[in-house]
Amino acid sequence: MKNTEDIVKKIKNAMDDKKAEKIKVIYIGEISVMADYFVICSAGNSSQMEAIVDNITDELAKEHIYSAKVEGNRNSGWILMDYGDVIVHVFLREDREFYNLERIWSDGKVIDD
Repeated sequence: MKNTEDIVKKIKNAMDDKKAEKIKVIYIGEISVMADYFVICSAGNSSQMEAIVDNITDELAKEHIYSAKVEGNRNSGWILMDYGDVIVHVFLREDREFYNLERIWSDGKVIDD
């Protein structure tokens, strides 16, 4: 079983492989009981958003890691994937700006590579 940081890295790489925009990792483990990390990215259109989600799913499945729940779809503008300690948010650009999770979770720590 991989540790949480390895899962975060694998998610980021899967996002990057599909040219996700503005990938951001926020550590929320000290301020929330729901998860330790949010991994957030933007997509230019719904097809790219779906490709990002599919690639994350495929890459983690290779490690036998599966999402407990997926909310939203390519037409909703926001897809949430629950991997337990890691919550993935894939947004269309305009929906990401509207919901502004980075502001809402500004007490979290942005992780830089």
